[in-house]
Amino acid sequence: MSSSPGDVTGLLLAWSDGDRGALEGLIPLVYAELRAIAARYLQHERVEHVLQPTALVHEAYIRLVDQNRVRWQNRSQFFAVSAQLMRRILVDHARSNAAEKRGGGKTTLALDDADAASQPESVEVIAVDRALTRLTSIYPEQGRLVELRYFSGLTIEETGEVLGMSPANVKRQWTVARAWLRRELACGTKS
Repeated sequence: MSSSPGDVTGLLLAWSDGDRGALEGLIPLVYAELRAIAARYLQHERVEHVLQPTALVHEAYIRLVDQNRVRWQNRSQFFAVSAQLMRRILVDHARSNAAEKRGGGKTTLALDDADAASQPESVEVIAVDRALTRLTSIYPEQGRLVELRYFSGLTIEETGEVLGMSPANVKRQWTVARAWLRRELACGTKS
């Protein structure tokens, strides 16, 4: 089912205003896109990974429903928050596995251009999370941009809309943030 951004935004605004029925109408409109985000996260995971896209979407949905203080603004923001929740779920899962296996069964994620213009470089989910957390602490706007572009799969234009930036500025900041993360991850693997 194809949904227009206006339909989704209208339902998000109604949900923010306390209309629980809007949430029920929203889920069928966004499910396919949420599943695509989950599949993007999991495409570089181990074949035997416990979480599958459907399970990841369902876990994110449970956490989304508990988001009482979010004032939904638009479709892009919703997918950004959803992707952030999925990232947290995978990081929690990776940390749990690492604790159980003392480093065995590493969970990997490809750090690649959202436009798939470069070769993927596999790195641990936890390492990506640490690097992104560090980037966000130093350059909050770039950290947010990486979450929106890489993890949410938003376009340059959608990212600009969420961040209030021009597409040209998003492109520049995206290039800088990717370079910073690649350097940080390369340094992290040498130590």
